[in-house]
Amino acid sequence: MNAAVLQKTNSLATTPGPCPVITTERLMLRPHRIGDASAIAESLGDFKVSRMLSRVPQPYDRQDAFDWLVPHASGLLPDWTLAITTGDDIHIGVVGLEPRNGQWRLGYWLNRIYWDRGYMTEAVAGTLERFFRRMPETQVFSGAFADNLASLNVQKKLGFRIIDANQIFSMSRNRMVPHIETMLLPEDFRRPARP
Repeated sequence: MNAAVLQKTNSLATTPGPCPVITTERLMLRPHRIGDASAIAESLGDFKVSRMLSRVPQPYDRQDAFDWLVPHASGLLPDWTLAITTGDDIHIGVVGLEPRNGQWRLGYWLNRIYWDRGYMTEAVAGTLERFFRRMPETQVFSGAFADNLASLNVQKKLGFRIIDANQIFSMSRNRMVPHIETMLLPEDFRRPARP
């Protein structure tokens, strides 16, 4: 029993804690709710959005959104998967940090209607700022498909640097796709001015 208590304490010490609510200048980032399923299905049903994500199948429907939401809305996972909302609390995208293969990985997507307004840079910056307050010594890894220049620009603005290039499988494209790997050290994080 003592070993179980020690193990639980150690695993909690390496996580940032429960998924927070983060308010930025124009956005509110919050934990997901089951009621977000329709908005997620609509956004990820758009191939222009899902083609830039490795783990999203096409077609993508409401049941896929429910299947993804149930564990994320439970609050039991060690990751932060935040719904991006505007003032009306409508789900417009996701920014998340999850432990994967011993690294914290950043991922994000935004409904196409909201592209080119600086929302993603604002959402990712707000999330990283809070994450680094809780995990100040932690490197964050990310990346993007080589043809996703908008995502790579978000990362560049925030201080990420390219560390590798490879190919990974895209479920929506159903093929291997060139991918750029990036990393952010806490001391390199830059919070950009609003666009």
